[in-house]
Amino acid sequence: MPPSVAETSHAAARPVERTDAFYWRFVGTALSFAVFGVGALILSITVLPLLRLLPAARCRRVSRAVLQKGMRGFVGFMRLLGVLTYEFRGRERLGQPGQLIVANHPTLIDVVFLLAFTPQASCVVKHAMFRNLLTRSAVSATGYISNELTADMIEGAAAALREGQTLIMFPEGTRTRAGEPLVLHRGAANVAVRAASQVTPVYIRCQPVTLTKSEPWYRIPPRRPHFTLVVGENLALEQARALPSIPLASRLFNERMRDNFQGELRQTDGYTGSRPGDTGDEPAAT
Repeated sequence: MPPSVAETSHAAARPVERTDAFYWRFVGTALSFAVFGVGALILSITVLPLLRLLPAARCRRVSRAVLQKGMRGFVGFMRLLGVLTYEFRGRERLGQPGQLIVANHPTLIDVVFLLAFTPQASCVVKHAMFRNLLTRSAVSATGYISNELTADMIEGAAAALREGQTLIMFPEGTRTRAGEPLVLHRGAANVAVRAASQVTPVYIRCQPVTLTKSEPWYRIPPRRPHFTLVVGENLALEQARALPSIPLASRLFNERMRDNFQGELRQTDGYTGSRPGDTGDEPAAT
């Protein structure tokens, strides 16, 4: 006999079970944010100002290496605390000359993973980071690119790729809103058709989802989040570049890129931004 409406409503209203040392994870999450902030402050007032005394190219190279090691250590610290688990498939393919890395953006710390595992990467970042006390020294010393003015961002990003740098971009421009369709702005596509030697997608999935848009850090999920990052096959640029203008080419490539991400993320339930950890099962082991 199927369950009654009352039984169904009662089951839906049951409190979510908190597992995986929930209260310790709360403490560990707070500690992780504190360590990140203190670490960023120490770098900003000690190491990075000294590095800026070096010639510009060397400053950029050394600063990026320092930042990568710091991010890698921070990811390891979060895993050691038991705040999260992760797997990163195909990461050895990242860091190629002129490579544009494009990724979906479900959580606050996606960029931490990408910078931690991509050697000598540049990144397009919010202009607010150039004004923030904790981040302005880092983004200046590493030569990251501000997104304040779209035209300047596109030119700066294209120039970085032509110089043989690896560049990370999030085509959505901000974190994905849970349950909403994927929307890509054309800035990344414009940069790709202008200057990229290859465009490499990274599909990011987090279950149960956490640190989403407008979600406070202390609203931790009922069980430990597991991040899966998968480096996909390079996206073909030839058809878009065959078109007679950059606007037409970037529009076509943006559509192809969106279709690619939607298709790949739907296969892993990473597209909708739902909270499977609130009611569902553990992610499949890989």
